[in-house]
Amino acid sequence: MLLEKIKTPGLAHLSYLVGAGGQAAVIDPRRDCAIYLDKARAQGLEITHIFETHRNEDLVSGAPILAEMTGANVLHGPNPERPVVYAETVHEGKCFAIGQLEIRVMETPGHTDDHVAYALFDTAYPDKAVGVFTGDALFIGDVGRTDFYPDRREEVAGLLYDSLQKILALGDQAIVYPAHGAGSVCGSGMAEREFSTVGHERLNNPRLQIAGRDAFIRFKVEENHYQPPYFRLMERLNVEGGAAPPPVVRPRRLSLKQLKSCSADHLVDIRPPMAYASGHLPGAMSLPVDMIPAFAGWFFREGESLALVASDEEQLATAMQHLMRIALDNVVGGYVGVVPAAAQGEQMQQTPMIGTAEVERRLDGTEHWTLLDVRDADERAAAAIDGSQHIYVGHLNERWRELDKTRRYTLMCASGMRATVAAGWLASRGFDGLDIYLGSMGAWKAAHDKKGAGRN
Repeated sequence: MLLEKIKTPGLAHLSYLVGAGGQAAVIDPRRDCAIYLDKARAQGLEITHIFETHRNEDLVSGAPILAEMTGANVLHGPNPERPVVYAETVHEGKCFAIGQLEIRVMETPGHTDDHVAYALFDTAYPDKAVGVFTGDALFIGDVGRTDFYPDRREEVAGLLYDSLQKILALGDQAIVYPAHGAGSVCGSGMAEREFSTVGHERLNNPRLQIAGRDAFIRFKVEENHYQPPYFRLMERLNVEGGAAPPPVVRPRRLSLKQLKSCSADHLVDIRPPMAYASGHLPGAMSLPVDMIPAFAGWFFREGESLALVASDEEQLATAMQHLMRIALDNVVGGYVGVVPAAAQGEQMQQTPMIGTAEVERRLDGTEHWTLLDVRDADERAAAAIDGSQHIYVGHLNERWRELDKTRRYTLMCASGMRATVAAGWLASRGFDGLDIYLGSMGAWKAAHDKKGAGRN
């Protein structure tokens, strides 16, 4: 018997391979899905079922691709906004045998209308669920977002509440297998831990401590969530069926001459923020490789071409993996060697860093200058610097047009990471009066805490 979690780094996506009696099922596979076939074959199992908990918004489903590879049926819940052309519809109570295991369908709308959970039973002990694949309904330490139907906010929040009660009714012994872990854009309060039980969540999950359906609905309606533009692309591909990933997930190596003549829509520097700030090629934006899953979908559109600038080949390979999983993989090539290029006399641009003392000095009266806070709305509401302006980093994809290119801007976030992404995007749009508040809100709080302690 086999139950293995397969984690997709960056997206914090969790999928599962379940097997017994020579058969296997996959729950919520990712686009690069050969891993499931390899693992099943290594255990002598044949993949016979592919289960989707819902139409994913944040990654390309590998279900139609894996079905083509294995001949397995894809099962999907009822009431999708559009028919899922590659899947069969399953309803409440439908059961599927995987050797001595049984998977039972539970309709759990709220996050999406088509959302289902799959309760896992051992037929030797049929009265109590061993576990439950909760998709995006119940996470470890959080519950699913309910902002995809803005005209039905109260209704879908109530549906999620009811669905959670159904999951809790499986019993405290049931192990929770969610579709995402901490770091996913599908929830903000997930625990770092990726294992739990229904009983533990009942007692400790803050969202399950909200007293009553009405209070839960009010809480969910007031939540702040962001929807990157690429969500619409994922939604379309995950009803039509996304194409298989590129056979070679590594960009073509470009020389400096080839890079400068490639005419890509975006020149993307995927090195760490400090490396970018110290020196980067003119016109390059900053998107560190480990921030690609969170922010690439804000700045790049379907079909737009990318050229990558990296510190090494490993960064290029990792970047391609991240981009492929969200179908933004039109990469014309990658260049390694910013430092050698500078040594050859190639012109470089720099993005200055400033500290708290300089920010305070400018706030006291520097003209034609703005401190631009690019944190999310919840962070901003919790603490903000008087006199600063707020635009969420992702919203700069369009709102950069509202800004004055003749004005000077200092970018800030919580630590400086997102500020570097924001500064890099603005630089690639033609802004040149830019610098970054190093340490950002963390440095501001630390400095003012010290001042407060000094007065006591």
